[in-house]
Amino acid sequence: MSNAELLLVSKTASQRSLARCPHLHIGLLGGIERILTVDLSTDEEDGTHHASESKDDQSSSSNSSSSLEEEFSSIVNIPDAAFIQAARRKRELARTQEDYISLDVKHTSTISVMRKNSDEDPESEPDDHEKRIPFTPKPTTLRQKMAEETATRNEETSEESQEDENQDIWEQQQMRKAVKITEGRDIDLSHNSESQTMKKFDTSISFPPVNLEIIKKQLNTRLTLLQDTHRSHLREYEKYVQDVKSSKSTIHNLENSSNQTLNFKFYKSMKIYVENLIDCLNEKIINIQEIESSMHALLLKQAMILMKRRQDELKHQSTYLQQLSRKAETSTNGDLAIDEKTQWILEEIESRRARRRQARTLSGNCDHQEGTSSDDELSSADMTDFQKSQGDILQDHKKIFEDVHDDFCNIQNILLKFQQWREKFPDSYYEAFIGLCIPKLLNPLIRVQLIDWNPLKFDSIGIKQMPWFTSIEEFMDSSMEDSKKENRSDKKILSAVINKTIIPRLIDFVEFIWDPLSTSQTTSLITHCRTILEEQSTFENEVSKGKKDLFKSIVSRMKKAIDDDVFIPLYPESAVENKTSPQSKFQERQFWSGLKLFHNILLWNGLLPDDTLQELGLRKLLNRYLIIALLNAIPGPDVVTKCNQIAAYLPEKWFEDSTMRTSIPQLENFIQFLLQSALKLSRSEFRDEVKEIILILVKIRAFNQAESFIEEYHLDHLKSIIKEV
Repeated sequence: MSNAELLLVSKTASQRSLARCPHLHIGLLGGIERILTVDLSTDEEDGTHHASESKDDQSSSSNSSSSLEEEFSSIVNIPDAAFIQAARRKRELARTQEDYISLDVKHTSTISVMRKNSDEDPESEPDDHEKRIPFTPKPTTLRQKMAEETATRNEETSEESQEDENQDIWEQQQMRKAVKITEGRDIDLSHNSESQTMKKFDTSISFPPVNLEIIKKQLNTRLTLLQDTHRSHLREYEKYVQDVKSSKSTIHNLENSSNQTLNFKFYKSMKIYVENLIDCLNEKIINIQEIESSMHALLLKQAMILMKRRQDELKHQSTYLQQLSRKAETSTNGDLAIDEKTQWILEEIESRRARRRQARTLSGNCDHQEGTSSDDELSSADMTDFQKSQGDILQDHKKIFEDVHDDFCNIQNILLKFQQWREKFPDSYYEAFIGLCIPKLLNPLIRVQLIDWNPLKFDSIGIKQMPWFTSIEEFMDSSMEDSKKENRSDKKILSAVINKTIIPRLIDFVEFIWDPLSTSQTTSLITHCRTILEEQSTFENEVSKGKKDLFKSIVSRMKKAIDDDVFIPLYPESAVENKTSPQSKFQERQFWSGLKLFHNILLWNGLLPDDTLQELGLRKLLNRYLIIALLNAIPGPDVVTKCNQIAAYLPEKWFEDSTMRTSIPQLENFIQFLLQSALKLSRSEFRDEVKEIILILVKIRAFNQAESFIEEYHLDHLKSIIKEV
């Protein structure tokens, strides 16, 4: 039956009921409208599968409903409020007297409850349409019908499933009786009493065999996965913690940092200062190089004058003595013709020697050997020219920075600027590698202070007393006191300055100005070199390239001096027998000059390697020149004195080993000469000099040779000398 038909039937029945019970027409009208509303909404929710059928029904029902409403409006008269109130009182009175019969027995309890509620709260009495009594069973909707059918089917299904379960229980009970239980385990096939449901045993499913190893392997795999996950979580956690710390540190630094404007001003002012300093030094470096070159040229000119004079004098003396020897051999009675230049040179040499003898006499130095003096006196004219030129250079030297502010030419002020940077902003200072830039920046200023520095002068100021040295030391000391930031670049500033500025200056003096025959120059140079290299080794353990270059130049200059300046002539015995003869005096002078060079070379002991000194002093000079001159000399006290002096110049460090019985190989020729001289002296009137020779052998650790000589020539009285040692 369609909705329209249901509506029509319902309205017809309502009209009839209203005709019989006019006092209920209001409540029924409201109930009908509510039922219709529910039915229509229910039909709409049932889906669209009735859409095609319901379109026509709806159109027809709408027409019929409109006609029915017109009938209702024409037949039914709606009462007023007074009538409704009177009807309500009459109904309550009837309920109180229970003079009516309920149409629906099932609603008695509801009516009684409503009655109680009405007694308790008369004001909350609902209207008649809210407490309406259904007279006919409510028509079921399509959804309700489907629900009833579904419930019926579920009941049937449940009954069937109950029968199936009972059947399964019976089958399992029979199987429990028939099947034997294996491996000591009871198979519980009973159903759970709580659930009262049993799953069916599916024989088609086969499970793999399970043992303890498989379970253990699976557990280990699972544990490994969990551990990996845990480790990854720990790494993430540590990363997050580190990020938090870094963020907090950044926040703290930003909070505690000074005003960024002040920082910017400082960096900007420092940048401008450095740029101006570099521009100033770039402008002045040309003047510095010119003055430095002028001073170097002046000192080189003086050194070349002295060297050339010595070589010319040596040449002229040798020529004159050779002519004199030839004249003596030919026994000519005529005078020897000498040119004016040679005559002037000989007179000049003799006048300088006379002045030196007079000076030594006044000073009380009577123990002096001819030929050991430096002979570096300049003439008055040369000395005047030298002093005037040197004064002009020093005047120009003072004018270099006379138009420059102290902040740009004073090393202490410059280092103070960088020290302020290091104290205020150490991170940016060390990140900029200022410690590596300072030596190069200070190089022109240090070279200016070194213009009048001459390491070959014994009275020259040492580098430790120079202003730049003390300023750099103070700057480095303040850097070492800074415990917050340890950086090696500042600690190497002095070493870098010595390497890049001082050592090249020393090399220039060694190669071009130093005279190895001058003991005063050699002693002063060694003193400065020791100071410089000790300061360098304090901050640098490695042997620097500058140090190697310095040693190389020293060795090269000494080799050149041995080849060019050592000359010991050999004359016939008849010419040298007379100690007052010119040949004898010249030979003695040249021998002592060579021995002085031997001494100056061995003074480098402790700076140069021992093998280098032994090569230069012993093999090249002693064995090649001095021993030959000694072999040509007449045995006597003079020879012993020379041998004693040679042994005195040998470094004691070479003979410190108490187990030595034989001296170093380079002294073998010298030892043989000593033994020959001792033999000659033992047969002459100078027997007492043999003891001196034995003492020399003992000093140079030639014990085996000395003992053999004593035993061979039965000098038993000299055995005590060896035993005492």
